[in-house]
Amino acid sequence: MNSDKYYIPYLIPAAILTLAFAIRLPVMMRFWRIDPNVRSVGGLLLLASAVFYCGRPKTLGAMNRATGVANIAAPVLYTLLTLFCASCLVMIIHWRGGDPRRVRRTSWTIGIVYSAVVAGLWITFAFADAPVERLRDLDTYYANTPWMREHILLYLGAHTIACAITSVVTWSWLRQVSGWLRAGLVLLVIGFVLNLCYDTVKLIAVFARWSGHDLDWLSTYVAPPIAAVCALFIAVGFILPHAGEALQRIGTDYYHFRCLAPFVKELEPLDTGSLRLPRRSPISRRLVQRRTQISDGLLRLQPYMEPEVRERALAEALVRREAPAQAAATADAVAVVAALRRMHGGAEAEDAAGAGQTTAPDLVAVSKALRRSPVVTSFRARSGPADHPESVSS
Repeated sequence: MNSDKYYIPYLIPAAILTLAFAIRLPVMMRFWRIDPNVRSVGGLLLLASAVFYCGRPKTLGAMNRATGVANIAAPVLYTLLTLFCASCLVMIIHWRGGDPRRVRRTSWTIGIVYSAVVAGLWITFAFADAPVERLRDLDTYYANTPWMREHILLYLGAHTIACAITSVVTWSWLRQVSGWLRAGLVLLVIGFVLNLCYDTVKLIAVFARWSGHDLDWLSTYVAPPIAAVCALFIAVGFILPHAGEALQRIGTDYYHFRCLAPFVKELEPLDTGSLRLPRRSPISRRLVQRRTQISDGLLRLQPYMEPEVRERALAEALVRREAPAQAAATADAVAVVAALRRMHGGAEAEDAAGAGQTTAPDLVAVSKALRRSPVVTSFRARSGPADHPESVSS
């Protein structure tokens, strides 16, 4: 039977799981020895991707031919799947935390139980008589064969129990988290629930064989696509919290970088002498440079700041019913404009220790006020290019 058309349900989830593993690899290399959570998640992703790489009919056939044993690929694949189940449970134990001794003891118990399952898989396969190679319908073809029947039930039972526990515990955490982490957990829950659907479909097909009915198509044609979708949800569930937070941080940095452009333009006459970064520099680095450039400009303007000008601008902004935080930013913007005009008008600098305000301004809010605030526009209109204003009252 040609297996080429079943290439996508196996390789795409395998590639996505490998991508998830690669994305987490730097963190795993950094904290592998000190953080068991990192080890459990890394092992889970590695085993999950191995299951799909080995589960391809072509790969199964290659293993059978290489060893000369018909269906030897079945216990190999089911061993990987069983180890994946154990890694899911270990991950849950470490995520839940608690007494370190209890966590270690429970993890060892899971390891012993699932090692016994792996041993049972190989023992039952060794006693079974399965001479006909079946690459895609082994579960139903040998459902009534002594020892192969136990072999199949063993791996399906271990997988069902692990996915049920993982989905229930993960679901219970949804109310305790928020943001990208919650979104990732939702996808993980969906992935493990779909894994239960995979097990259900497989078991229905096997039970049907026991009762003399033929529902092999459930195991052969329905279960593999369900498994592929499971892998997609699980992979994205692990990727999303990290990738989402990173993208959100980049988006926020870019937004602040753009918002600070009017402030930088306002301070251009000061010629702070900051170095120009290449356009390919990370946006976070360019944002730090822009904030530093503005801070240097404000430091030079400090001797020319007049608290009275800021206070009158604050009062005017409040009269215009601006929110307190917005009014404070507007007042800071007016103070910056006034200080620039004093400096370029030849006014004498005052003692910087007593000038200006004591709290650092919100640079983004001040930059927005420089561009949009009607109070700042009104002040610019009333004061000449280098004139020292006597009042900023309405």
